[in-house]
Amino acid sequence: MKFLDQAKIYIMSGAGGEGCISFRREKFIEYGGPDGGDGGRGGDVWVECVANLNTLIDYRYQQHFKAKKGGHGMGRNRAGANGADCIIKVPPGTQVYAEDQDTLLADLKKPGDRALIAKGGNGGFGNAHFKSSTNQAPRHANPGQPAEELTIWLRLKLIADAGIIGLPNAGKSTLLAAITAAKPKIAAYPFTTLHPNLGVVRAGDVDFVLADIPGLIEGASEGAGIGTRFLGHIERTKVLLHLVDGSEEDVAGAYRTVRRELKAYGADLERKKEIVALSKCDALDEATLAERLEALRKAAKKKPLVLSAVSGQGVKDVLYALAREISRAKQQEAAEANAEKEPSWRP
Repeated sequence: MKFLDQAKIYIMSGAGGEGCISFRREKFIEYGGPDGGDGGRGGDVWVECVANLNTLIDYRYQQHFKAKKGGHGMGRNRAGANGADCIIKVPPGTQVYAEDQDTLLADLKKPGDRALIAKGGNGGFGNAHFKSSTNQAPRHANPGQPAEELTIWLRLKLIADAGIIGLPNAGKSTLLAAITAAKPKIAAYPFTTLHPNLGVVRAGDVDFVLADIPGLIEGASEGAGIGTRFLGHIERTKVLLHLVDGSEEDVAGAYRTVRRELKAYGADLERKKEIVALSKCDALDEATLAERLEALRKAAKKKPLVLSAVSGQGVKDVLYALAREISRAKQQEAAEANAEKEPSWRP
Protein backbone atom coordinates (compact mmCIF):
# COMPACT_ATOMS: atom_id res chain seq x y z
CA MET A 1 0.00 0.00 0.00
CA LYS A 2 1.36 3.40 -0.97
CA PHE A 3 2.01 5.77 1.91
CA LEU A 4 0.29 9.16 1.76
CA ASP A 5 0.36 11.51 4.73
CA GLN A 6 -1.35 14.62 3.33
CA ALA A 7 -4.54 15.12 1.34
CA LYS A 8 -6.73 18.04 0.29
CA ILE A 9 -10.46 17.37 0.07
CA TYR A 10 -13.68 19.33 -0.51
CA ILE A 11 -16.62 18.72 1.83
CA MET A 12 -20.21 19.92 1.82
CA SER A 13 -22.91 19.36 4.41
CA GLY A 14 -26.55 18.83 3.48
CA ALA A 15 -28.93 21.76 3.01
CA GLY A 16 -32.14 21.77 5.02
CA GLY A 17 -35.40 20.87 3.31
CA GLU A 18 -38.01 23.53 2.57
CA GLY A 19 -41.20 23.88 4.59
CA CYS A 20 -44.48 23.12 2.83
CA ILE A 21 -47.50 25.37 2.23
CA SER A 22 -50.56 23.15 2.30
CA PHE A 23 -54.18 23.23 3.53
CA ARG A 24 -56.37 20.39 4.62
CA ARG A 25 -58.94 19.56 1.98
CA GLU A 26 -61.56 16.96 2.94
CA LYS A 27 -65.21 16.51 2.18
CA PHE A 28 -67.54 18.00 4.75
CA ILE A 29 -64.66 19.87 6.45
CA GLU A 30 -65.11 23.48 5.42
CA TYR A 31 -62.14 25.05 7.23
CA GLY A 32 -59.48 22.40 7.36
CA GLY A 33 -56.68 24.83 8.17
CA PRO A 34 -52.95 24.66 7.34
CA ASP A 35 -51.23 21.28 7.38
CA GLY A 36 -47.86 21.92 5.71
CA GLY A 37 -45.01 19.95 7.32
CA ASP A 38 -41.50 21.09 8.22
CA GLY A 39 -38.45 20.33 6.09
CA GLY A 40 -35.90 17.75 7.18
CA ARG A 41 -32.48 18.61 8.55
CA GLY A 42 -29.45 18.28 6.29
CA GLY A 43 -26.71 15.78 7.07
CA ASP A 44 -23.48 16.70 8.88
CA VAL A 45 -19.91 15.98 7.79
CA TRP A 46 -17.85 14.14 10.43
CA VAL A 47 -14.23 13.06 10.50
CA GLU A 48 -13.80 9.83 12.46
CA CYS A 49 -10.66 8.02 13.57
CA VAL A 50 -10.62 4.25 12.91
CA ALA A 51 -8.07 1.60 13.82
CA ASN A 52 -7.72 -0.28 10.52
CA LEU A 53 -6.15 2.55 8.50
CA ASN A 54 -2.54 3.76 8.41
CA THR A 55 -2.45 6.03 5.36
CA LEU A 56 -4.55 8.67 3.58
CA ILE A 57 -4.21 7.00 0.18
CA ASP A 58 -8.02 6.71 -0.18
CA TYR A 59 -8.28 10.48 -0.50
CA ARG A 60 -5.94 10.63 -3.44
CA TYR A 61 -8.62 9.14 -5.69
CA GLN A 62 -11.71 10.76 -4.17
CA GLN A 63 -11.62 14.39 -3.05
CA HIS A 64 -15.31 15.40 -2.91
CA PHE A 65 -17.57 14.39 -0.03
CA LYS A 66 -21.16 15.58 0.37
CA ALA A 67 -23.79 14.82 2.99
CA LYS A 68 -27.40 14.28 1.94
CA LYS A 69 -29.91 17.11 1.77
CA GLY A 70 -32.96 17.17 4.02
CA GLY A 71 -36.30 16.21 2.47
CA HIS A 72 -38.95 18.85 1.82
CA GLY A 73 -42.03 19.05 4.02
CA MET A 74 -45.34 17.76 2.65
CA GLY A 75 -49.06 18.14 3.26
CA ARG A 76 -50.96 16.32 5.99
CA ASN A 77 -48.32 17.55 8.47
CA ARG A 78 -45.67 15.24 7.03
CA ALA A 79 -42.13 16.36 7.83
CA GLY A 80 -39.27 15.79 5.42
CA ALA A 81 -36.69 13.10 6.14
CA ASN A 82 -33.37 14.12 7.72
CA GLY A 83 -30.36 13.85 5.42
CA ALA A 84 -27.76 11.15 6.06
CA ASP A 85 -24.44 12.22 7.56
CA CYS A 86 -21.17 11.91 5.66
CA ILE A 87 -18.39 10.23 7.69
CA ILE A 88 -14.78 10.59 6.57
CA LYS A 89 -12.66 7.81 8.09
CA VAL A 90 -9.01 8.57 8.87
CA PRO A 91 -6.12 6.74 10.61
CA PRO A 92 -5.01 7.55 14.19
CA GLY A 93 -2.84 10.66 14.41
CA THR A 94 -4.68 12.63 11.71
CA GLN A 95 -5.03 16.39 12.03
CA VAL A 96 -7.67 18.39 10.15
CA TYR A 97 -6.65 21.86 8.96
CA ALA A 98 -8.59 24.62 7.24
CA GLU A 99 -7.73 25.61 3.68
CA ASP A 100 -5.03 28.01 4.89
CA GLN A 101 -3.16 24.95 6.30
CA ASP A 102 -2.61 26.88 9.53
CA THR A 103 -5.94 26.73 11.40
CA LEU A 104 -6.29 23.42 13.24
CA LEU A 105 -9.90 22.17 13.21
CA ALA A 106 -9.46 18.77 14.87
CA ASP A 107 -6.76 16.42 16.15
CA LEU A 108 -7.79 12.75 16.13
CA LYS A 109 -5.30 10.67 18.11
CA LYS A 110 -7.06 7.40 18.95
CA PRO A 111 -9.75 5.19 17.37
CA GLY A 112 -13.22 6.40 18.21
CA ASP A 113 -12.34 10.09 18.20
CA ARG A 114 -14.61 12.08 15.89
CA ALA A 115 -15.10 15.75 15.06
CA LEU A 116 -17.91 17.71 13.43
CA ILE A 117 -16.43 19.68 10.53
CA ALA A 118 -19.50 20.94 8.63
CA LYS A 119 -22.98 21.19 10.15
CA GLY A 120 -26.08 20.46 8.09
CA GLY A 121 -28.73 23.14 7.62
CA ASN A 122 -31.94 23.08 9.64
CA GLY A 123 -35.17 22.38 7.79
CA GLY A 124 -37.63 25.19 7.17
CA PHE A 125 -40.95 25.49 9.00
CA GLY A 126 -44.13 24.59 7.12
CA ASN A 127 -47.17 26.85 7.22
CA ALA A 128 -48.74 24.71 9.96
CA HIS A 129 -46.05 26.07 12.27
CA PHE A 130 -47.29 29.66 11.85
CA LYS A 131 -51.01 29.15 12.55
CA SER A 132 -52.44 31.14 15.42
CA SER A 133 -55.74 32.61 16.59
CA THR A 134 -55.05 35.74 14.60
CA ASN A 135 -53.53 34.02 11.56
CA GLN A 136 -55.59 30.92 10.88
CA ALA A 137 -54.56 30.52 7.24
CA PRO A 138 -50.84 31.37 6.93
CA ARG A 139 -49.65 31.25 3.35
CA HIS A 140 -45.93 31.27 3.87
CA ALA A 141 -43.24 28.76 4.90
CA ASN A 142 -39.53 28.97 5.58
CA PRO A 143 -36.84 27.71 3.21
CA GLY A 144 -34.24 25.34 4.61
CA GLN A 145 -30.91 26.68 5.82
CA PRO A 146 -28.07 26.45 3.26
CA ALA A 147 -25.28 23.88 3.42
CA GLU A 148 -21.75 24.56 4.62
CA GLU A 149 -18.98 23.90 2.11
CA LEU A 150 -15.26 24.19 2.63
CA THR A 151 -11.92 22.77 1.61
CA ILE A 152 -9.87 21.04 4.30
CA TRP A 153 -6.44 19.42 4.59
CA LEU A 154 -5.91 16.05 6.23
CA ARG A 155 -2.42 15.65 7.65
CA LEU A 156 -1.25 12.37 9.16
CA LYS A 157 1.30 12.32 11.96
CA LEU A 158 2.24 8.77 12.87
CA ILE A 159 1.68 7.61 16.43
CA ALA A 160 5.12 6.32 17.50
CA ASP A 161 6.88 6.18 20.87
CA ALA A 162 10.39 6.68 19.47
CA GLY A 163 11.78 8.08 16.24
CA ILE A 164 15.06 7.42 14.41
CA ILE A 165 16.76 10.44 12.86
CA GLY A 166 20.05 11.00 11.09
CA LEU A 167 21.71 11.74 7.77
CA PRO A 168 21.00 9.50 4.74
CA ASN A 169 22.73 6.11 4.93
CA ALA A 170 23.23 6.36 8.69
CA GLY A 171 21.81 2.85 9.15
CA LYS A 172 18.28 3.78 10.25
CA SER A 173 16.40 1.33 8.03
CA THR A 174 18.95 -1.42 8.71
CA LEU A 175 18.38 -1.05 12.44
CA LEU A 176 14.58 -1.04 12.03
CA ALA A 177 14.74 -4.21 9.93
CA ALA A 178 17.05 -5.90 12.46
CA ILE A 179 14.90 -5.31 15.54
CA THR A 180 11.34 -5.41 14.12
CA ALA A 181 9.32 -7.31 11.54
CA ALA A 182 9.26 -4.24 9.29
CA LYS A 183 10.84 -4.62 5.86
CA PRO A 184 12.04 -1.19 4.74
CA LYS A 185 14.01 -0.82 1.54
CA ILE A 186 17.77 -0.97 2.21
CA ALA A 187 20.43 -0.02 -0.35
CA ALA A 188 23.89 1.56 -0.55
CA TYR A 189 22.75 4.93 -1.88
CA PRO A 190 21.22 8.00 -0.21
CA PHE A 191 17.49 8.52 0.20
CA THR A 192 16.60 4.85 -0.04
CA THR A 193 13.80 5.60 2.44
CA LEU A 194 11.26 7.88 0.78
CA HIS A 195 8.49 7.61 3.36
CA PRO A 196 8.33 6.78 7.09
CA ASN A 197 8.34 3.16 8.25
CA LEU A 198 6.96 1.80 11.52
CA GLY A 199 7.97 -1.24 13.55
CA VAL A 200 7.01 -2.68 16.94
CA VAL A 201 9.90 -3.38 19.33
CA ARG A 202 10.00 -5.39 22.56
CA ALA A 203 12.68 -4.58 25.13
CA GLY A 204 12.20 -6.56 28.33
CA ASP A 205 8.61 -6.01 29.43
CA VAL A 206 8.16 -2.85 27.38
CA ASP A 207 6.64 -2.80 23.90
CA PHE A 208 6.93 0.38 21.87
CA VAL A 209 6.53 1.64 18.31
CA LEU A 210 9.63 2.85 16.47
CA ALA A 211 9.44 5.19 13.45
CA ASP A 212 12.14 5.50 10.82
CA ILE A 213 11.91 8.72 8.76
CA PRO A 214 13.79 9.70 5.59
CA GLY A 215 17.25 11.16 6.14
CA LEU A 216 17.97 14.85 6.57
CA ILE A 217 20.71 16.79 4.82
CA GLU A 218 22.03 20.31 5.22
CA GLY A 219 19.42 22.77 3.97
CA ALA A 220 16.52 20.34 4.42
CA SER A 221 14.49 23.07 6.17
CA GLU A 222 14.75 25.06 2.92
CA GLY A 223 13.68 22.13 0.75
CA ALA A 224 16.99 20.39 0.04
CA GLY A 225 16.76 16.63 -0.41
CA ILE A 226 13.36 15.41 0.71
CA GLY A 227 13.02 18.43 3.00
CA THR A 228 11.58 18.34 6.50
CA ARG A 229 8.04 17.35 5.57
CA PHE A 230 8.30 13.97 7.27
CA LEU A 231 9.61 15.41 10.55
CA GLY A 232 5.97 15.88 11.54
CA HIS A 233 5.80 12.12 12.11
CA ILE A 234 8.13 12.33 15.11
CA GLU A 235 6.44 15.32 16.77
CA ARG A 236 4.45 12.96 19.01
CA THR A 237 7.37 10.73 19.95
CA LYS A 238 8.70 10.62 23.49
CA VAL A 239 12.37 10.10 22.61
CA LEU A 240 14.60 10.41 19.53
CA LEU A 241 17.36 8.00 18.53
CA HIS A 242 19.99 9.99 16.65
CA LEU A 243 22.18 7.71 14.52
CA VAL A 244 25.53 9.02 13.30
CA ASP A 245 27.37 7.03 10.64
CA GLY A 246 30.66 5.81 12.14
CA SER A 247 32.24 5.57 8.69
CA GLU A 248 31.91 9.37 8.31
CA GLU A 249 35.15 11.23 8.88
CA ASP A 250 33.41 14.25 10.44
CA VAL A 251 30.94 12.67 12.85
CA ALA A 252 30.63 15.89 14.84
CA GLY A 253 29.66 17.82 11.71
CA ALA A 254 27.10 15.15 10.79
CA TYR A 255 25.55 15.40 14.26
CA ARG A 256 25.38 19.21 14.16
CA THR A 257 23.82 19.21 10.68
CA VAL A 258 20.82 17.18 11.83
CA ARG A 259 20.44 19.21 15.02
CA ARG A 260 20.36 22.45 13.00
CA GLU A 261 17.58 21.09 10.79
CA LEU A 262 15.56 20.00 13.84
CA LYS A 263 15.85 23.48 15.29
CA ALA A 264 14.92 25.12 11.99
CA TYR A 265 11.82 22.91 11.72
CA GLY A 266 10.48 23.98 15.11
CA ALA A 267 7.71 22.15 17.01
CA ASP A 268 10.20 21.79 19.92
CA LEU A 269 11.87 18.78 18.28
CA GLU A 270 15.29 19.99 19.40
CA ARG A 271 14.09 19.84 23.04
CA LYS A 272 13.02 16.21 22.94
CA LYS A 273 15.00 13.64 24.89
CA GLU A 274 17.71 12.34 22.58
CA ILE A 275 19.81 9.18 22.62
CA VAL A 276 22.92 9.41 20.43
CA ALA A 277 24.48 6.31 18.90
CA LEU A 278 27.45 5.80 16.59
CA SER A 279 26.36 3.25 13.99
CA LYS A 280 28.29 0.90 11.66
CA CYS A 281 30.95 0.42 14.33
CA ASP A 282 31.76 -3.08 13.06
CA ALA A 283 33.56 -1.41 10.12
CA LEU A 284 35.99 0.55 12.35
CA ASP A 285 39.18 -0.47 14.10
CA GLU A 286 39.59 0.27 17.81
CA ALA A 287 41.70 3.41 17.40
CA THR A 288 39.37 5.00 14.84
CA LEU A 289 36.32 4.02 16.89
CA ALA A 290 37.73 5.64 20.04
CA GLU A 291 38.64 8.79 18.13
CA ARG A 292 35.21 9.21 16.58
CA LEU A 293 33.38 8.38 19.80
CA GLU A 294 35.30 11.17 21.54
CA ALA A 295 34.53 13.64 18.72
CA LEU A 296 30.84 12.76 18.86
CA ARG A 297 30.80 12.99 22.67
CA LYS A 298 32.14 16.55 22.52
CA ALA A 299 29.62 17.57 19.86
CA ALA A 300 26.60 15.98 21.58
CA LYS A 301 27.80 16.76 25.13
CA LYS A 302 26.79 13.26 26.20
CA LYS A 303 28.28 9.78 25.95
CA PRO A 304 27.17 8.12 22.69
CA LEU A 305 26.26 4.46 22.46
CA VAL A 306 28.15 2.08 20.17
CA LEU A 307 25.93 0.32 17.65
CA SER A 308 26.12 -2.10 14.74
CA ALA A 309 22.80 -3.34 13.38
CA VAL A 310 24.53 -5.88 11.14
CA SER A 311 26.59 -7.64 13.85
CA GLY A 312 24.14 -6.90 16.67
CA GLN A 313 26.72 -5.03 18.75
CA GLY A 314 25.09 -2.58 21.14
CA VAL A 315 21.55 -3.18 19.82
CA LYS A 316 20.20 -4.33 23.20
CA ASP A 317 21.77 -1.34 24.95
CA VAL A 318 20.03 1.03 22.54
CA LEU A 319 16.65 -0.70 22.89
CA TYR A 320 16.76 -0.74 26.69
CA ALA A 321 17.81 2.92 26.75
CA LEU A 322 14.81 3.78 24.55
CA ALA A 323 12.50 1.64 26.72
CA ARG A 324 13.64 3.40 29.89
CA GLU A 325 12.99 6.85 28.47
CA ILE A 326 9.58 5.84 27.10
CA SER A 327 8.53 4.28 30.43
CA ARG A 328 9.68 7.37 32.30
CA ALA A 329 7.74 9.65 29.95
CA LYS A 330 4.56 7.55 30.27
CA GLN A 331 4.79 7.57 34.05
CA GLN A 332 5.17 11.33 34.03
CA GLU A 333 2.14 11.72 31.74
CA ALA A 334 0.06 9.43 33.97
CA ALA A 335 1.05 11.41 37.06
CA GLU A 336 0.09 14.68 35.39
CA ALA A 337 -3.25 13.25 34.28
CA ASN A 338 -4.03 12.01 37.81
CA ALA A 339 -3.08 15.38 39.28
CA GLU A 340 -5.59 17.09 36.96
CA LYS A 341 -8.37 14.63 37.91
CA GLU A 342 -7.90 14.96 41.69
CA PRO A 343 -10.18 17.69 43.09
CA SER A 344 -8.49 20.41 45.05
CA TRP A 345 -8.85 20.15 48.84
CA ARG A 346 -11.57 22.25 50.43
CA PRO A 347 -12.15 22.80 54.13
